Amino acid sequence: MLSYKEIGLVNTNGMFARAVKGGYAVPAFNFNTMEQMQAIIMAAVETKSPVIMQVSKGARNYANATILRYMAEGAVAYAKELGCEHPEIALHLDHGDSFEICKSCIDMGFSSVMFDGSHLPIEENIAITKQVVEYAHQHDVSVEAELGVLAGVEDEVSAAESHYTKPEEVIFFTSQSGCDSLAISIGTSHGAYKFTPEQCTRDPKTGLLVPPPLAFDILHEIEEKLPGFPIVLHGSSSVPQEEVETINKFGGKLPDAIGIPEEQLREAAKSAVCKINIDSDSRLAMTAAIRKTLGENPGYFDPRQYLKPARDAMKNLYVHKIVNVLGSNGKLAQC
Repeated sequence: MLSYKEIGLVNTNGMFARAVKGGYAVPAFNFNTMEQMQAIIMAAVETKSPVIMQVSKGARNYANATILRYMAEGAVAYAKELGCEHPEIALHLDHGDSFEICKSCIDMGFSSVMFDGSHLPIEENIAITKQVVEYAHQHDVSVEAELGVLAGVEDEVSAAESHYTKPEEVIFFTSQSGCDSLAISIGTSHGAYKFTPEQCTRDPKTGLLVPPPLAFDILHEIEEKLPGFPIVLHGSSSVPQEEVETINKFGGKLPDAIGIPEEQLREAAKSAVCKINIDSDSRLAMTAAIRKTLGENPGYFDPRQYLKPARDAMKNLYVHKIVNVLGSNGKLAQC
């Protein structure tokens, strides 16, 4: 077994305690490739922000569990090489669907894991979450759980419709499961198509879709029932329309892709929401940069020629999110 502390990672407990108190959210960026990892670390160091590098079950299968473990170790070394002597980087399993995968990740050096039992009856969700917590806490690993169901599709996570978290259940769930943070459903959604056109209105001036607002009344009720408890928002990409337009201009086909307005995420970050997950925006930035580069330079065939612009685009996106949406810039305990 490998402890995350041996490779310089941290769990999320300290990050979240400061975020709740400070009124900001820690970025949780999903990654599958070296370029995504590099962009995350470059942005975190530049902005002096703590950061959570997330790996889904699908990403773990794609990249290989052993390689990811060394990428995490490399991320810590890279942050120090860039001038941050004391980076705060957590390696987190996103949407773990069993005790076994959570245990495997803990044994491979993850500092945080999520068990997602949101699709299960609450008693079964609690039972498996508690099993994960008991094992994780033996190794000082933090555990995220989920109550409520997000709609949308992202990797192996899929649901046709959302079910908002019931505030009356959160005290019972967190006290019985022992989880360290709780992902809730208040209207965010996975993927680049977070809402159907029928769920939205259209701006009469631009013709663009306007998504329905998040259920802040539910968030505030949960805050009242769990004062100071770390809350997580999944499915929180904003789906920048400039990236969508670039993809479509250079041969893509993403009609009516729409995300969560950034002003709503800024409001959420000032509350007990201390972790906000962003994945699709990174994918869009990477794809837009690659399509544009190859479209304008059809003779390119060296991957570095199109992956470097993609890496730069992702890094710029991450900096924007950290500074202008989450407010975690300058929040490292020391750098």
